[in-house]
Amino acid sequence: MIFSEIRDPKLITVRRGGTLRDADHRLLAVWAADYAQHVLHLFEQVQPSDDRPRRAIEQVHAWVRGEITMTQARTAVGHAIGAARALSGAAREAAYAAGQAAAVAHVAAHELGAAAYAIRAARAAAPKDERMEAGRLECQWQCAQLPSAIRELVLDDQRLRNAYCWFVFDCCTAERIKKLERVEKKRLTAPKKSKKDDEA
Repeated sequence: MIFSEIRDPKLITVRRGGTLRDADHRLLAVWAADYAQHVLHLFEQVQPSDDRPRRAIEQVHAWVRGEITMTQARTAVGHAIGAARALSGAAREAAYAAGQAAAVAHVAAHELGAAAYAIRAARAAAPKDERMEAGRLECQWQCAQLPSAIRELVLDDQRLRNAYCWFVFDCCTAERIKKLERVEKKRLTAPKKSKKDDEA
């Protein structure tokens, strides 16, 4: 479960009544595909002859380049998820990440699903006593890859939907809180303008 009850208009495209521009929609899709790609090897180590998750990620890039329609990209979602069904552990989570990435072409809010499943894949691949740290490192890596144009949008989305995504984005939400605290501190300590300064 990755969706909250109320959809954020910032993640709904303008043509559907939201505020998300096409350029940012495409950036979200590339971002999601990159994270699914980052853990894809965890699936392919277990299922080397099954290329459904890899093809789903490729479909994302094809959609971004304008080579296929949204409907064609969406078809890959079911195939990637079908590849996950009989599996467990990291391989299953990695295939789900690919499926979620492919779904971004249809519904932009799936970007968080791709990232969340990638973190779950990283956790599942690690030894039991290192899983939380592995997830934290994957989360931090993801945050570092965020393009500046969609950074605030994604971090805000992670904060709002962290509880719906198994709390895997704690590292990113903590980063955002620290950033907001730094901005507020800077605002409070900045020298105040006098009326004289304004008149000058």
